[in-house]
Amino acid sequence: MLLRRPVPQIPSAAFAWPFLARFIAREEALGQAAERRGPIAAGLYEFLRFGIKEGWACLFGGAMCALLLGTHFFYPADAALARYDFLFLAALAIQALLIGLKLESLDEAKTIFIFHVVGTAMEVFKTQVGSWIYPEPSLFRLGGVPLFTGFMYASVGSYGARAWRLFDFRFTNHPPFAATLLLSLGIYINFFSHHYAADMRYVLFLAAAALYGRTILHFKVWRTYRRMPLLLGLFLVTIFIWFAENIGTFTGTWLYPSQLKGWSMVPLSKLGSWFLLTIISFVLVSAVNRPREMSGSDIGRT
Repeated sequence: MLLRRPVPQIPSAAFAWPFLARFIAREEALGQAAERRGPIAAGLYEFLRFGIKEGWACLFGGAMCALLLGTHFFYPADAALARYDFLFLAALAIQALLIGLKLESLDEAKTIFIFHVVGTAMEVFKTQVGSWIYPEPSLFRLGGVPLFTGFMYASVGSYGARAWRLFDFRFTNHPPFAATLLLSLGIYINFFSHHYAADMRYVLFLAAAALYGRTILHFKVWRTYRRMPLLLGLFLVTIFIWFAENIGTFTGTWLYPSQLKGWSMVPLSKLGSWFLLTIISFVLVSAVNRPREMSGSDIGRT
């Protein structure tokens, strides 16, 4: 039976963000009203709650995608400040604003910084070997890579860290952290080495399946925990990253060689690369949060 109370017995993830904490009691009242209307209304309310949580988790990534689209359509071509440099300064401002308003925790900021470093290093290499290019000029750059690009990778880390907290992740059969770290290291090395040696991605897919094949992700949208295979969850995240990459190439922010004569959608084959990168993202976030095993007491929470 669902318990009705003015404030949840289990501390809400919203307590982590002062901006959201003020709405906890009102949100609880809305939930109770939905429950009184019956299971269909309660189910619709939980679905709405899921969407709002996902939107909050995507706050930084959504802001970056909005910047890409906004500057593509409205940024003056003759502006003294190059578009890439504006994107870099805007990303810094958004980061500072989120921390200043306590919409982002320090743990999330640390995760974003790690992703920025890891992503920028890979970008420098990939642009040098011609995997993709940044066709516009900029002042804030490292080699052929504008510095704002690190924030695009950081968006993935930000989403992972925020979703982990918002959905109160628990796991069943999560592999040892050392094994996941070795897998992510192998994936990262292969992003570089496959240009000079055999591409090991299919071996890495099999390793990921062997490591995470039995792992179940438990996530709490509202009263109770829901569950899904972790690999399915990672693949769903990969699909949304692929959509975001299409926004990036559509706006001409970066281009693959096949897009130099005209834009086309990013090939679905790129999903494999992004899936492997999502695994790296998950492991880096888990290094900060450290996965918690699902227990019998968690299953009984309402």
